Amino acid sequence: MSCRLAPGEEERMQSVVVTGAGGRMGGQIIRMIRATPGLSVAAAVERTGFPAGQDAGVAAGLGPIGLLITTDLQAALAGKPGAVVDFTHFEASTACAEACAAAGVPLVIGSTGFTPEARARVAAAARRIPIVLSPNMSVGVNVLFDLVKKAAAVLGEAYDVEIVEMHHKLKKDAPSGTAVRLAEVAAEALGRDPRKDLRYERAGMIGERPAREIGVQTLRGGDVVGEHTVFFAGMGERLELTHRATSREQFARGAVRAAQWIAGRPAGLYDMHDVLGLR
Repeated sequence: MSCRLAPGEEERMQSVVVTGAGGRMGGQIIRMIRATPGLSVAAAVERTGFPAGQDAGVAAGLGPIGLLITTDLQAALAGKPGAVVDFTHFEASTACAEACAAAGVPLVIGSTGFTPEARARVAAAARRIPIVLSPNMSVGVNVLFDLVKKAAAVLGEAYDVEIVEMHHKLKKDAPSGTAVRLAEVAAEALGRDPRKDLRYERAGMIGERPAREIGVQTLRGGDVVGEHTVFFAGMGERLELTHRATSREQFARGAVRAAQWIAGRPAGLYDMHDVLGLR
């Protein structure tokens, strides 16, 4: 659905480059940008080897929009878009961050599974441009981060913390970046070390549960978009905080919100807490 622009409004439009444009999230983001007043899709980019000549609108389920998917990120950045939104793979996102830093273009990253080395490269790029990096762009999930921090601080050492996440069977990384971040948030609030106190699997005669342990368990199956539950298990009671995603639309909505927010920001590494004013 397109809106009629008033004379001169074209100059006020913020152009956005979408990478991973041929994928499910890329298509969702393109649809969301097209439905958001003041935003336009400047370019749709895919990996090298992606079949050429596809209309980005057709790939996104909109019908033709006269914009072909390209594999040339450099050319897309040369047009000086207002932002790039990247939902691809941590390796591709890291390379994208470095390319955006060289071109002086702000970047929003929603990819997960970053290694410490890849995250360090993104942080280095953020010294030159503003980058929003979040394992989950959902507004609800980022409120959940805040609730987990507060609950962990109030409940303290008397409650064991366990996190269970479930996603569709096609998801490649495990546990989800969101589950890891939830565990990190709880660990930080409790004064624990995520490098030592997070437990990602259990099997066999493992013995008594260590008091400082935070468990993170992974489920995969079907077409589940994303579910995360944080358990605070005490003696005689249990508190559960749950977020369930029923579509990918909220991830795209959060990413578009971040793309609007990042315009004009100074260089730095931000997350959705900054975008939502929860910091």
